[in-house]
Amino acid sequence: MTDDPQRVLRVPIEEELRSAYLDYAMSVIVSRALPDVRDGLKPVHRRILYTMNEMGLTSTASYRKCAAIVGEVMGKYHPHGDLSLYDALVRLAQDFSLRYQLVDGQGNFGSVDGDPPAAMRYTEARMTAIAAELLADIDKDTVDFVENYDGTRMQPSVLPAKLPNLLINGSSGIAVGMATNIPPHHLGEIAKATVALIDDPDLTNDQLADIVQGPDFPTAATVFRFDRRRNSFTGQWEQIDAIRDLYAHGRGRVVMRAQCAFEETRNGRMAIIVTELPYQVNKATLLEKIADLVKTGKIEGIADLRDESDRDGMRINIECKRDANPHKVLNNLFKHTPLQLAFNANMVALVDGQPQTLPLKAILQHHIDWRRIVVRRRTEFDLQKAKDRAHILEGLKIALDNLDAVIKTIRESADVDTARTNLIERFTLSEIQANAILEMQLRRLAALERKKIEDEYLAVIHLIAELEDILANPSRVSRIIADELGELDRKYAGVRRTRIAEDASRDLSDEDLIADEDVVVTVSGRGYIKRQPLVTYRRQARGGKGIIGARTVEEDAVAHLLVANTHDWVLFFTNRGRVFSSKVHQVPDASRQAKGIPIINLEGVQVESGERVLAVITLPDFEKGQNLVMATRRGVIKKSPIEQFEKVRSTGIRAITVSEDDALTWVAVSSGRDDVILATALGRIARFNEAEVRPMGRDAAGVIGIRLARANDQVVGMGVLSPDDDILVLTETGYGKRVANAEFRTMHRGSQGVRLISLEGTKTGRVAAVQLVSEQDEELLLISSEGQVVRTDVKSVNRYGSQARGVIVMRLNQGDEVAGIAVFRVGLAEQRSMDHNDDPDGAGEDGNGGSPS
Repeated sequence: MTDDPQRVLRVPIEEELRSAYLDYAMSVIVSRALPDVRDGLKPVHRRILYTMNEMGLTSTASYRKCAAIVGEVMGKYHPHGDLSLYDALVRLAQDFSLRYQLVDGQGNFGSVDGDPPAAMRYTEARMTAIAAELLADIDKDTVDFVENYDGTRMQPSVLPAKLPNLLINGSSGIAVGMATNIPPHHLGEIAKATVALIDDPDLTNDQLADIVQGPDFPTAATVFRFDRRRNSFTGQWEQIDAIRDLYAHGRGRVVMRAQCAFEETRNGRMAIIVTELPYQVNKATLLEKIADLVKTGKIEGIADLRDESDRDGMRINIECKRDANPHKVLNNLFKHTPLQLAFNANMVALVDGQPQTLPLKAILQHHIDWRRIVVRRRTEFDLQKAKDRAHILEGLKIALDNLDAVIKTIRESADVDTARTNLIERFTLSEIQANAILEMQLRRLAALERKKIEDEYLAVIHLIAELEDILANPSRVSRIIADELGELDRKYAGVRRTRIAEDASRDLSDEDLIADEDVVVTVSGRGYIKRQPLVTYRRQARGGKGIIGARTVEEDAVAHLLVANTHDWVLFFTNRGRVFSSKVHQVPDASRQAKGIPIINLEGVQVESGERVLAVITLPDFEKGQNLVMATRRGVIKKSPIEQFEKVRSTGIRAITVSEDDALTWVAVSSGRDDVILATALGRIARFNEAEVRPMGRDAAGVIGIRLARANDQVVGMGVLSPDDDILVLTETGYGKRVANAEFRTMHRGSQGVRLISLEGTKTGRVAAVQLVSEQDEELLLISSEGQVVRTDVKSVNRYGSQARGVIVMRLNQGDEVAGIAVFRVGLAEQRSMDHNDDPDGAGEDGNGGSPS
């Protein structure tokens, strides 16, 4: 079209559409959707912060209604819808959207559940302290100003931005034909990386990634460094460092995962507790998703789902069914719900008005370059102000030095204009200096005031020299930028929220998610095994009856009792001298009354018909330099390096060769320099140094450790002594004592031993179990053949000599016998639990000396 309404310019419609669409696309890209690389802000956010600064809404000012702020922004700088403006303001105030909030909101600004904020007439806001750093020095001609939409006001085209805001708060937006999605980062890491780049401009993206660990999301959670991706050329799956790949190319993906833990509920079930969600996950939508998956049967094993979040933090309780494996349930939740989510990063920003995909180094370098411009313009502004002030002070000094002549000149002048002209001509002054002299107050003529003018002049001259030196030396500008970043790091960085883990490419194993807790493992004589949390059994005084720890069937008494960590290894030794291995967490968790499952059902334990597990030990690891010391029922002993048992086939391996009338019964770990004790059912004990037993291969048969004087005697206990250990002995009827190990001298291997305890026929019975104990925070767990369990302090068992029979340690029902002892040291979590659950009188609510906690 032309100005003449009678003339029509014919244009092909495709050309007009192309031109119009390109204009629209560039408008969206430049003026709406993409942030500027210099201050990391889109126009709407920049205008909001600038308006709030104009309104005086600093971090120390009173709050103002958001409606007033939106009205000011919309009327002066941003002629768009008030709702979209308010949404932008709200996001700047949400602690789950921005890593470092730029607006301090008061009122309802929405929630992680997707709840909308209150109407703008109800909410109030002001800037945060860190937002002021984006606007610092804006009044010193550091940025260019442009006209607003109607040409009535001037607005900044960009903010000075001391902060590398594009990286610390990230950005997301959809333009025309392109989009940006930049994750937030930790200010301290970004500041240190920027300073490092200032000091060494040749640093690579890979070297900068050594400083910047990865994204730091406001909702915390976990980000995984490594990821598995298919090679587009070979078609093979490869493991790559996803974070370094993102920083090197400016685009990529990182896997986020919610922070989860396991807790036991009051009804004995296991619950998955979620305390942190991946970035931008809507909690309410997540709960609906889980409920739908449970309803449709895609996820099984969930009994209940509750949102227990409050003002103290997030807490989602996912309660599992009794027969469900909570680790498998969590694996499925990670697979099918946003509890595990990929953040697809695309670091696109405007550089000189053009959209570019930027790697980490490029973003940092653009920030450095921009700050150099800002610091130089600020310095030039301060220099000009200082020169202007020096010029005035020079005029005042001339006036003070010629005070009488100046006064006479002014008095002889007819008016102010004449006085100004006369001063300029007589004293060679500028108009500005003459005006300053005419405006000078009489009090400035005092001697002290004259001294202040001279001192101020010297200070200004020094400042001018300093500012000129800064402008003449680019290295000083760089140092100023680095110092300012260091100060921002100190004031605002805080601690990193998001954890960086190594690898999310593989499916999560039970080991990765298993709760790190102490448990009690029980094995019956017929090979049934189970585990229970240690806190199931409350501490009580010596002599209590305890509680039911295992429901036994006829002729199947409890044979082994161990206290271990869920991450420990457990080794099973059979009567035929073979060994199998498993993990403690693979032992099924069962109630106190349950008998457990047959050991043969455990993964990696394939015992044969007629083969019975007679010895069980747990190990945190297979540390080289240690040995496994093994003893048989007939007193044979053997020592083998522990690393020989690190890799055990599911079909088992040979640990010792035993005769047909003997069986491997006891196993312990030694350092190679310890004393070993062997105790028998008839109350004899032999002590000798393990050096008398040479290391042997797995197929060896061993040597004599103790000679049994009677045919009806057998070994019932073996241990590896530490200097502070006592020997705790327990008889079949519950009598027991501690004996100092110094009472038994070291003898040669193969002796008949000496007396350990005085036995009194049916009153004490034979020796049932022997353990090595100390008083350093150790406790005992005792179990009877019928499954009765007592937990007590080691200190509660008195110390006696070798000739005494001891005291009653555990009261048994008629016909019941002591089956085993376990010794353990209390962990911190268990100690906290005991602070609330101690039963010092030895009598629980049921009157039987304790009840489950």
